[in-house]
Amino acid sequence: MSTTRSISVFGFLLAVGSAASFALSGIFASALMDAGWTPGAAVTARISLAALVLLVPTLLMLRGSWDLVRRAWGSVLIFGVLAVAGCQLAYFLAVQFIPPSLALLIEFTGPVLLMFWSWLRTRIAPSALTLVGAALALIGLIAVSGAVVSGGLHPLGILFALIAAVGNASYFAMGAKTDHGIPPIPFVGLGLGVGAVILILAGVTGLLPFAASSAPGVVAGQSFPAWVIVTGMVLISTVLAYILGVAASRRLGATVSSFTGYSEPLFGILWTILLLSVLPTGMQWLGAAFIIAGVATVRIGELRSATRQIRST
Repeated sequence: MSTTRSISVFGFLLAVGSAASFALSGIFASALMDAGWTPGAAVTARISLAALVLLVPTLLMLRGSWDLVRRAWGSVLIFGVLAVAGCQLAYFLAVQFIPPSLALLIEFTGPVLLMFWSWLRTRIAPSALTLVGAALALIGLIAVSGAVVSGGLHPLGILFALIAAVGNASYFAMGAKTDHGIPPIPFVGLGLGVGAVILILAGVTGLLPFAASSAPGVVAGQSFPAWVIVTGMVLISTVLAYILGVAASRRLGATVSSFTGYSEPLFGILWTILLLSVLPTGMQWLGAAFIIAGVATVRIGELRSATRQIRST
């Protein structure tokens, strides 16, 4: 029991570390865009360079084990197409039609979609506590994002945001799979490689506007060369974030790890305070409290469900 609990705590710490790393991507990307980069160029550089960083470790760790990749090609493809490229591309397409805060809110319904998909697939209903926790986390996310649903929303924007939500759910669902035997680092490396190819093609065809600049960017009030900002975005907010996230999903399971991902906007607030000296509003503080309460409630609900299943066997 103590070993299971220690693994669970370690998995939770990995998930929180992943969310904190992902949350920094907004700071890095904003600095690049202020310096003349398009969002498409920033995300393509982020994913493509991260794939290159993991290329050698991926090849070394899979040496003599490529039969695992052949058996798991479906999981790798879904991870790369939906969780990496699809999620990023759909979000940037969505914000062309609807406000970014609303697009982000819809994208982050991924954990809820994942929970209901698991319900349909296994025919095992989530516990009442898990459902309450999901509702609390969503209320908190609405407050943090500041999204207000109003009339006149473009249906294409909603559609693309929902695709991003599916990609978000796929990230946790595919990351939690362990039956293929591929360790987290090469699994992420392969997925990023697939995603990079798709994003590069989207840029070449003009689907994703691409423009980059060598002008320096500003982070935390300090000017940095573009390559320094890109390096931070690639190593911290992509390579580290994806690896920690997949490792966490394999220890916590898709549902708990996905709801723990709701701590990403909380870290977004924290980094905004520390690096940009911008204080959140009272509504955002309230939203943060709801998210924390929701994640904790989901975790308690999942633990109780697991305990009941063990006792019944």
